[in-house]
Amino acid sequence: MINRIFLVLIFIVFSLSLEAKKISESECLATEENFIYAGGECVEYRAYKGDSDDKIIIIVHGTWDEGTNTLGRYAPFAETLNMNTDITTVAVALPGYSNSSTNNFTALSHEGVKNLAAKKEYVEFLGDLVNELKEKFEAKEVTYVGHSAGAMMGATLTGLRPGLIQNIALAGGRYDIHQTEKGNDLISFIDVIDNVDKNTKYLFIYGSEDKISKPEVTTSFFKIAKEKGLNAKLIKVEGAEHLDLDMTNTSIDAITKMVEGE
Repeated sequence: MINRIFLVLIFIVFSLSLEAKKISESECLATEENFIYAGGECVEYRAYKGDSDDKIIIIVHGTWDEGTNTLGRYAPFAETLNMNTDITTVAVALPGYSNSSTNNFTALSHEGVKNLAAKKEYVEFLGDLVNELKEKFEAKEVTYVGHSAGAMMGATLTGLRPGLIQNIALAGGRYDIHQTEKGNDLISFIDVIDNVDKNTKYLFIYGSEDKISKPEVTTSFFKIAKEKGLNAKLIKVEGAEHLDLDMTNTSIDAITKMVEGE
């Protein structure tokens, strides 16, 4: 009997924890300032204000274990970029991370879910999020910084929503999902590259010791980007592995130069 009661209590607590991630638009808007409602999700973020009123940098993380406090890692990175550029910089927590909702989407890493970052509906949600942040901070120029899955989605987004992003830094991403995965419902940059705004600036960053997104994944796709006429630069981070590739000094310097027009 005691064991049964204990199991029931565990189930109730677990159910409540799931429900806590279902956040309506009205509930989201009633929370503190660090939340924004976009694409049906209540997204937690951290923002560091800069003096440039018409520009914004948006940082998007990659795949972490479900429930990870990604803002604990990326908020300091956002502050660093803000200090380097004096541009308002925002780090977001995608659905299922930090205190963001899971109204429509799970975390990128979730049991039974595969290749969520290569699903068109998720990339469209990301586009809604970028657009809402752009409007909230009254920005005309958006610089997107993405790592791993965040890089893959961001690159795809530039083809799905041409002109939404003016500068994009892609660290350790994958740009042709079809080389490793099968499925007619998958989408990546290679599928939409012909639709991009040729004025968008691309920064392809890779680590020489990256075992997850190996150097040749980026260098080979960079050749395709240049053949397609994209305004793209290739950055090699010597000795860097996959983790925190976007946060290396080499990456930060390259991102700073990009937003400053160098």
